[in-house]
Amino acid sequence: MAGILDSVDQRTRLVGQNRLEILMFRLGGRQKFAINVFKVQEVVQLPKMTLMPHRHSSVCGVVNLRGQTLPVVDLSRAIGLRPLVPDERSTIIVTEYNRTVQAFLVGGVERIVNLNWEEVMPPPTTAGRQHYLTSITKVDNELVEVIDVEKVLAEIVPYDTSIPPERLADPILERARGREVLCVDDSSVALSQLRETLGQLGLKIHTASDGLKGLNMLKAWADAGEVLTDKLLMVFTDAEMPEMDGYRLTTEIRHDPRLRDLYVVLHTSLSGSFNLAMVQKVGCDNFLSKFQPEKLVDVIQDRLKMDEQH
Repeated sequence: MAGILDSVDQRTRLVGQNRLEILMFRLGGRQKFAINVFKVQEVVQLPKMTLMPHRHSSVCGVVNLRGQTLPVVDLSRAIGLRPLVPDERSTIIVTEYNRTVQAFLVGGVERIVNLNWEEVMPPPTTAGRQHYLTSITKVDNELVEVIDVEKVLAEIVPYDTSIPPERLADPILERARGREVLCVDDSSVALSQLRETLGQLGLKIHTASDGLKGLNMLKAWADAGEVLTDKLLMVFTDAEMPEMDGYRLTTEIRHDPRLRDLYVVLHTSLSGSFNLAMVQKVGCDNFLSKFQPEKLVDVIQDRLKMDEQH
């Protein structure tokens, strides 16, 4: 089972080509679910699990995996489905999101599938567990639902979006008031975090839920005669999104003479070392892991200082 991820290094070549690979699994029923392979460290049989007092209702307990203590989240219960019953045959998917490692209890792992982001669509705006999806796709004519893991984790440990008053008192941040930024992300949780944090700086926030929508917004502004570098302080983009990922979005921005001088920040929950290499490859100006309000302020300060120097 661990061998399912042996060739992850080769998969880095897909990024920047608007492609992704997903790990498909089930949560007890027939419906197939998935998460991006780049978030996955390994797939293993559930080790001996210890229960914790006062734990969140979606957390089954903790396990020790090679000296690291990891919470085990019942992914089925977390998205509103029937809870799974863990036993010695159970499978966990060990993942890293936003610099934290956790294990998700699942009903069984299927396989890895290589897709083009254009084949991945936003979920329909209906009730139920669609609330916990970032996207949907079809594999072998079967619907596959891609889970918004950031939302699942935010409900277990809420993110703090507050900025200390002493940071807000920095005079350079006064120049942020009234400026505009574009935030592109398929996760409603990530967009809320950006909106709440950047709003404290007096910035006006525009949002788009995927790279193609973000690119179309930028082009529409340019078509209307707006000078984008005057209009926008910067663009924040997630890496993985339906229809067009953040790497392709950045490439498209750099290839359009009206957009190419925009300051673009890759804002993602994927691992830092991998993204630093991709930032250089596709031409982003900066990289920031998600859910770090003070680091977000640092990026804004750095950008304002650049304006000061010109």
